[in-house]
Amino acid sequence: MDKTLKELNLEDDFLFAKVMSDKEICKELLEKILEIEIEKVELVEEQKTIDLLLESKGIRLDVYVKDENNTIYNVEMQRGKHKNLPKRLRYYQGSIDLDLISKGEDYRKLAKSYIIFICTFDLFNKGRHKYTFQNVCLEDSDIILNDQAQKILLNTKGIMKDLSYELLEFLDYIEDSTEDRVKHAKGNLVKNIHKRVNEVKNDISVEVEFMTLLERDREKIEEGKIEGKMEGLKETILDNLKELGNVPQNLVECINEQNNIDILKRWTKIAIISKDFDEFQEKIK
Repeated sequence: MDKTLKELNLEDDFLFAKVMSDKEICKELLEKILEIEIEKVELVEEQKTIDLLLESKGIRLDVYVKDENNTIYNVEMQRGKHKNLPKRLRYYQGSIDLDLISKGEDYRKLAKSYIIFICTFDLFNKGRHKYTFQNVCLEDSDIILNDQAQKILLNTKGIMKDLSYELLEFLDYIEDSTEDRVKHAKGNLVKNIHKRVNEVKNDISVEVEFMTLLERDREKIEEGKIEGKMEGLKETILDNLKELGNVPQNLVECINEQNNIDILKRWTKIAIISKDFDEFQEKIK
């Protein structure tokens, strides 16, 4: 059952992107995660989409901002344990770098970047809340490549006391974004984020946008179901016809090009009772 906007927790990427579009909230969270000071952040584009090539798989970024030094910060909410998450990190890094270069930047001017995935699972099952990665020489771990690209995995399922209490409160809040959770918070981070969450949830225009996206998702799911049923019917028709011999190519093309599910259902029945290809072709006219 679909949740309403007011029922969402921060783990939902729609809500997360809307909350992080507040530059001050975004800046505060980045400072806490990276333990650095940032003068200001600029929202490059809300849920930025990177499509490098027509035939390549584009990516939509939840949070994509840059600071006063043009350092790029990409923050993503990740739900559901994916064993290929490291490859996804690599893909995001490559896509962001190529997007920067495609705008005319020389590769020597590639911006320093941080890709941060906030996960509702511990990918490595080591009990940490935070895993930070950068390229290091395998032969001598004192040598860092210094390509200025860092990847960070935060997760809500850690058990160590390895972060500041404010970040630990934030990670607890992600899957339980409630007033009760905020009441017990000692730091300001969760309180500030929750204030923004309430603003987003009470914004009529945001609710309309959310409902529109929800309906679009439902339509895509329904379209996918219908397409799946049609493919199944086409396979059934061809399987039945193959019992009569080698199916003529023009007949295969005719069946594959048909996208009316009611017609395909009728053809399925005809394929079962037809004694030869001529009879089938005559009856489907």
